[in-house]
Amino acid sequence: MTDSDSNAGPDADVDIDPGDLELSDAEQDALHELQLGIEHVYRAYGTLLEFHHELGHAMDRMGDAEDRLREAGHEEWANALRDDHLPAGAISDQWTFELVEEFSTEFLEDVDAFEDTVREKLADGIDHVTERRQKRRLRDRSEDD
Repeated sequence: MTDSDSNAGPDADVDIDPGDLELSDAEQDALHELQLGIEHVYRAYGTLLEFHHELGHAMDRMGDAEDRLREAGHEEWANALRDDHLPAGAISDQWTFELVEEFSTEFLEDVDAFEDTVREKLADGIDHVTERRQKRRLRDRSEDD
């Protein structure tokens, strides 16, 4: 499989016949579930990034609140925001960027590489075998009429 086969548009798979793969039904099902799992891991990563950005915006607003409290003469509350809440981490004293980095490097990259290895061994690196086979069946069926 060439890079152009895996990266190009909707007709990139014209030379890929998923029917040529020596893949048992159980292997295809396992690979499909693994690939769906990876897609959900990426969705979770996106949610984590969204959490990171939303909390960053919240902290910016709290920083503005610190300034407003100080302007309103509430030094004690402004100092509490500055000293206790703004520098605190989101979870177990970790900032969200640290959570994003840890998730990416210690989980996402590892599980993604595992899926790549399994897909390479079972399906010659071809992605979305189940969907490709479904596409082939539906197109063959439409051409039969």
